[in-house]
Amino acid sequence: MPAFCRDCDSPVAEGQTTCPACGGARITRHPDLFSLAIAHVDCDAFFATVEKRDRPELRDVPLIIGGGARGVVSTCCYIARLYGVRSAMPMFKARQLCPQAVVLKPDMAKYATAARALRRMMEALTPLVQPLSIDEAVLDLSGTQALHGAPPAIVLSRFARRVEAELGITISIGLAPNRLLAKLAAERGKPRGFFAWGAEAAQMLAPEPVGILPGIGPAQVKRLADMGITSVGQLSALDSRRATALGEDAPTLIARAQGQDNRPVRCERETKSISAETTFTTDIRDPAALEEHLWQLCEKLGKRLLREDQAAAGIVLKLKTAAFASRTRSQRLPNPTRLPETLFEAARALLRREADGTAFRLIGIGAAPLAPAADADKGDLADTLTPRRLARQNAIDQLRARFGDAAVRRGRGLRKTQSNG
Repeated sequence: MPAFCRDCDSPVAEGQTTCPACGGARITRHPDLFSLAIAHVDCDAFFATVEKRDRPELRDVPLIIGGGARGVVSTCCYIARLYGVRSAMPMFKARQLCPQAVVLKPDMAKYATAARALRRMMEALTPLVQPLSIDEAVLDLSGTQALHGAPPAIVLSRFARRVEAELGITISIGLAPNRLLAKLAAERGKPRGFFAWGAEAAQMLAPEPVGILPGIGPAQVKRLADMGITSVGQLSALDSRRATALGEDAPTLIARAQGQDNRPVRCERETKSISAETTFTTDIRDPAALEEHLWQLCEKLGKRLLREDQAAAGIVLKLKTAAFASRTRSQRLPNPTRLPETLFEAARALLRREADGTAFRLIGIGAAPLAPAADADKGDLADTLTPRRLARQNAIDQLRARFGDAAVRRGRGLRKTQSNG
């Protein structure tokens, strides 16, 4: 079985657990090791690692990157994870679990600089690099062996060492025949992981909980559990009759459980949704106050849609109660839009059904699915209001671009509200 040392790239014979050349123990083996070409690269605790790089005195202490007392954990180092701290955990809970942790606010400018440097290094390996977030991407190295004089596995091993040496951060790599398996492989052996798998992946995944599969969230996990399906293997074996209960997503879910994925690696990130949210300084029950925050978020969302040259074909309202219970409500729109007023009218209708006296700590609004901006806000003979709204919004956007966001403010947004958001 092909194997090599990730410390020096030397070949390692069957049965050897350390490298005969350098004595290293980081050995990677797989029958298809030198033919696999789809890689998922994921930075290890990215924000925390960048901070530790710049502040060596934090190297051996638990570190949490996050907001204020009512915020959430953006990320945390692996030392903090030993205490049970996790990303997206409320900060108060993280402090209870690890009171000795150092807490820093996110420095997004610094992280973006490191991410751009990492992306340039990835693009030197292959033109087929698809960023998935600030700290992860998928690469297709098919056909690059002649260029690099080595198979993708060796090229990626060298790349990981170079990232550590030049950027001072570490990455984990999943190598597989498709994007889904590469992502799942990258989660194994973190930090500084390098995991490869192929045809055997479906069998290895079978006993895992269904929630391990990308795209299956808590609501879908519960839905499957109600059907008696809790493992990936059970989902992969689901017959067509029972699969109808999952609706139009059934074929995709079953294919994922079987380790199948035919998505190509695209050079640009595929944006699936655009959103804005805010966490309140104090919990809010009053519907009018909630609507004030919702309007501000709809203005932010409209600005982000404009920047991304996208429109909302549907909206998603997100609420989190004082007890941290999440509520998500969605609605398709009659026509795509990027206008804050139109977004607000649709979102307000969803909010009014939820604003029943419950105390909320967070509200968010998202655009999903997305549509091309060219398809948005056209109006017709029966809708003469939308073109006027669009003309007004375009004028506002032009003034704000020239004089700043405060140059023009809507009456609805003049009342002052407080948030951490």
